[in-house]
Amino acid sequence: MQSGFRAGHGCTSATLKVLNDILTAIDKKHYCAAVFIDLAKAFDSVNHHILIGRLNSLGFSNDCLAWFTNYFSDRVQCVKSEGLLSGPLAVSMGVPQGSILGPTLFSVYINEVGLAAGESLIHLYADDTILYTSGPSLDTVLTTLQASFNVIQLSFRGLQLLLNTSKTKCMLFNRSLPAPTRLSNITTLDGSDLEYVDNYKYLGVWLDCKLSFQTHIKHLQSKVKSRIGFLFRNKASFTHAAKHTLVKLTILPILDFGDVIYKIASNTLLNKLDAVYHSAIRFVTKAPYTTHHCDLYALVGWPSLHTRRQTHWLHVIYKTLLGKVPPYLSSLVTIASPTCSTRSSRYISLVTPKTNSFFGRLSFQFSAANDWNELQKSLKLEKLISLTSFKHQLSEQLTDYCTCT
Repeated sequence: MQSGFRAGHGCTSATLKVLNDILTAIDKKHYCAAVFIDLAKAFDSVNHHILIGRLNSLGFSNDCLAWFTNYFSDRVQCVKSEGLLSGPLAVSMGVPQGSILGPTLFSVYINEVGLAAGESLIHLYADDTILYTSGPSLDTVLTTLQASFNVIQLSFRGLQLLLNTSKTKCMLFNRSLPAPTRLSNITTLDGSDLEYVDNYKYLGVWLDCKLSFQTHIKHLQSKVKSRIGFLFRNKASFTHAAKHTLVKLTILPILDFGDVIYKIASNTLLNKLDAVYHSAIRFVTKAPYTTHHCDLYALVGWPSLHTRRQTHWLHVIYKTLLGKVPPYLSSLVTIASPTCSTRSSRYISLVTPKTNSFFGRLSFQFSAANDWNELQKSLKLEKLISLTSFKHQLSEQLTDYCTCT
């Protein structure tokens, strides 16, 4: 339930898990509601006595506890502005930010919060927390969510972490059921009503209540356009090699981040990203605006965005098979046992879970199995190979730079 600062974990894996749960609920024609919890200055609010107690409960020796107590003590901070340095101020709380130990210590501090979710589901990325639940009755869903939220708030209070009420939001994910005329309010222990929103930026990806990713793609499009505009305005300053490097370092990472999450968006929306991608390639190649995108890909030697997303997605699936992803993802796929001895039965295939609707087919557990089995028709792997070898074989399978039919 904690993906922050852990090897093999990340924003993408956490969001894939949460999204899988939500899509699975929608596939069952269930309502799904969530609370996105924001804490005020969480890393700076860690109580040292409570943290030492946490470490003690994990079995740290007395010498280790004494070392950590010394590590936290006698710390000061000051501010430098325009060459002037303020006097030192004692720091009696918080974990040292920018340190290697800081994130790990915070994860230890907040770890037991996940156990308080009750009937709801919870996922944490450091202090970014989402609490969500689903069910056939909207009233029951909101009642359960409120009860879990109350317990979570008490857990945070016990850790002396303060809820940032103005930034803590609610969302009702609703694609297949009629929208209710009025939603019951989710409230804090202080009696403040949380705001329901249609969009929320969760771990770098804008989620919307319809899971269309329209808002996310709009933000990506705007961000990339702004950077490309700057590059074009200063194009005379860059050599061809510099242009190539600039786009690879400043444009492609924006389009690649989380692409395995928003790849379920409609083609109409994804085509908007193709337009800015083509502009970036034209900046590198000096190709005229009328150049067909097939020729653009050939000129720069890059695949289409569709192929990039598909490549990244298949890498995630294969890492899942290798056990290089968090257990909360690897547990969602099952290698099929052959029922008869045929040539194709020797190939590694995955069990495709049953779904009831289009939304279920977008979930990680279905699409990972379905896309892997489709790839195996040409890849025909009989045993797991190294990730490097898989990437090499996959690159030979996905050779088309253009998705034109």
